[in-house]
Amino acid sequence: MSFKSILQDMKGEFGSISRKGFDVKFGMKSRSHRVVQDTSFRIDALKQSCWANMPPELLRDVLMRIEASDDTWPPRKNVVACAGVCKNWREIMKEIVKSPEISGKLTFPISLKQPGPRDALLQCFIKRSRSNQTYYLYLGLNQASTDDGKFLLAARKCRRPTCTDYIISLNYEDVSKGNSAFVGKLRSNFLGTKFTIYDAQPTNTGAKVTKCHSTRLVNMKQVSPRVPAGNYPVAHIAYELNVLGSRGPRRMQCVMDSIPARAVEPGGVAPTQTEFVTSNLDSIPSLPFFRSKSGRGESVQSGLQSGQNEGMLVLRNKAPRWHEQLQCWCLNFNGRVTVASVKNFQLVASPENGVAAGPEHENVILQFGKVGKDVFTMDYQYPISAFQAFAICLSSFDTKIACE
Repeated sequence: MSFKSILQDMKGEFGSISRKGFDVKFGMKSRSHRVVQDTSFRIDALKQSCWANMPPELLRDVLMRIEASDDTWPPRKNVVACAGVCKNWREIMKEIVKSPEISGKLTFPISLKQPGPRDALLQCFIKRSRSNQTYYLYLGLNQASTDDGKFLLAARKCRRPTCTDYIISLNYEDVSKGNSAFVGKLRSNFLGTKFTIYDAQPTNTGAKVTKCHSTRLVNMKQVSPRVPAGNYPVAHIAYELNVLGSRGPRRMQCVMDSIPARAVEPGGVAPTQTEFVTSNLDSIPSLPFFRSKSGRGESVQSGLQSGQNEGMLVLRNKAPRWHEQLQCWCLNFNGRVTVASVKNFQLVASPENGVAAGPEHENVILQFGKVGKDVFTMDYQYPISAFQAFAICLSSFDTKIACE
């Protein structure tokens, strides 16, 4: 029996079993009795499988070959399926699958909270649904951004009397803070000129949570308060006012509270989340339940005040040049942006404390631009994550008074 046939047999046997259970854990099915049925079904099938007693060395070798062969989506779903078989398989896959910083691949949901690759931009695109004010982030599978990609995140716009919230979720259909797939939010001020990105998970041990409820009720059962719940501010975004109405593109600045400025230097390190916090370590990693109520009067300017962003990574938009023949402002998006829009931008690292800019400050960390009606490209790289990049791009969609 060839090794290739072993892999095919393995994928066919465990694919339908583990993928079904894995989807249930991440909110695709919400009823508790379905979770019990699917879990027992997966365990019984595993016990009856010929792979149940495979030697650990051989099992690791097989899983390594699956990970290496299925390096793109949609075949990479087999890697996720293997991680959902049992605890033993999951631990092995967690060791084999590297973070996006090293592999340049998005595999597990936690990859969306980890910094992108160091040497290249990870190409994604955003689709806007005007009817329900929802935005969907996809991983680009080819150069055509209009084709269906791998779904990553969804965000829904919620207007408040004094601000606007963008709820960000892993769930395509149910984008709400009450869903277990809630991962964070973006909040603007009344003018739409200042924004704060909140993460539902602490990015590091020293993260500070804003005022919120530590517990919530889920299906009439209280979740353990040991599970961290709240809004952890990870970035502040500010758009420069243009009250005189002078010609030119928007000017923006992002202060990344959780990323040190030295992260963009050679050998620099950015905080990396390794897993979603869960109250049951023996279960497949699932997202915590959150329902936070930040005060409406929260100041989104706290991270942008002078003296408070010292040591933090500051991103600024790359200045475009005026094209005399085209009579417009231009930036080199290397073919990734095809439609002129005031929303288009490129972000680079701003030199720290007046230090002379080096080559690392010319590298584009995030670029966002329009390619069609309600379709936009989003390319990002280290040291920001897909979640952070998506939230920054959402701020460009929001209406801005006195900025254009």
